[in-house]
Amino acid sequence: MQKNFVDYVKIYCKSGKGGAGSAHLHRDLLTSKGGPDGGDGGQGGNVVLRGNSQRWTLLHLKYRKHIKAEAGGDGSSNQSTGKDGKDEVLDVPLGTVAKDAETGQVLFEITEDGEEKILMKGGRGGQGNVHFKSSTFQTPRFAQPGGDAREGWCILELKVLADVGLVGFPNAGKSTLLSVVSAAKPEIADYPFTTLTPKLGIVEYRDYRSFVMADIPGIIEGASEGKGLGHRFLKHIERNATLLFLIAADADDIVNEYHILKDELRKFNPELMDKKHILAISKADMLDAELEAEMKAHLEQRFNNEVQFLFFSAVSGYNIPLLKDKLWEAINENED
Repeated sequence: MQKNFVDYVKIYCKSGKGGAGSAHLHRDLLTSKGGPDGGDGGQGGNVVLRGNSQRWTLLHLKYRKHIKAEAGGDGSSNQSTGKDGKDEVLDVPLGTVAKDAETGQVLFEITEDGEEKILMKGGRGGQGNVHFKSSTFQTPRFAQPGGDAREGWCILELKVLADVGLVGFPNAGKSTLLSVVSAAKPEIADYPFTTLTPKLGIVEYRDYRSFVMADIPGIIEGASEGKGLGHRFLKHIERNATLLFLIAADADDIVNEYHILKDELRKFNPELMDKKHILAISKADMLDAELEAEMKAHLEQRFNNEVQFLFFSAVSGYNIPLLKDKLWEAINENED
């Protein structure tokens, strides 16, 4: 399943050339030297990206390296306009960013289902000779050629859209949490980097409400510099409304891990620091009430009561309803 998630493709796109205008002069059985009646050429087809909420990956474009739209038809006699070239429409997941491969410039983003944006515009149709007729120039014997097609390499990059993004070191329990609170079934095992690609799950909340949670591949120290999965996963966090920091209760130093996670996000994109985030300490089923109370007091002191956190266990269900409440509050606070 992991190999089927593709979040980056480079494709060569070519729009359709515009059809040429016609320079035809009217002729029939009764007319040997009629005036101009050349029609316009058709518009060249565009290469278009269309948002599709049913797609989660760019896999379908991985092996389509060359995308070509249809050319417009030429104009003809009797002021007949040429046929417009057919657009080449590419369905892409929500959160797809289009870039110019040569300059790296961001062209646009697709964020809504059914949203369409032109990646490569087709050539305009050329005007027929009827447009060039005047009182002093009765018989123009020329027409306008069709506009050239546009072509070039483009990059499509997917940034997962979710309400909550799970942030943590490998093996912090993110996949386990996602599997418990949603219908998603991410691979779970007791070794680092089990999650190699983002996984999405819909979390059911009270009164038939729900929100989307994304399990992002685990951070390692130095990820902002490209180490480990590096930028491959950090870009997905940019599109999450709320961040849920997950640190295991058996971590060597919870406070230090928290600061490392924040530092990696800040180095990658300082704007991530403006997102609402919650610190949750997983695997609390390993703790008894007394040890949890001791750890809580110790953490409050080290955090100087400036960081809100909670203990939970995805295995036993301990504090899962409270965690959902906190996430729902954070999501709606961001929307306000």
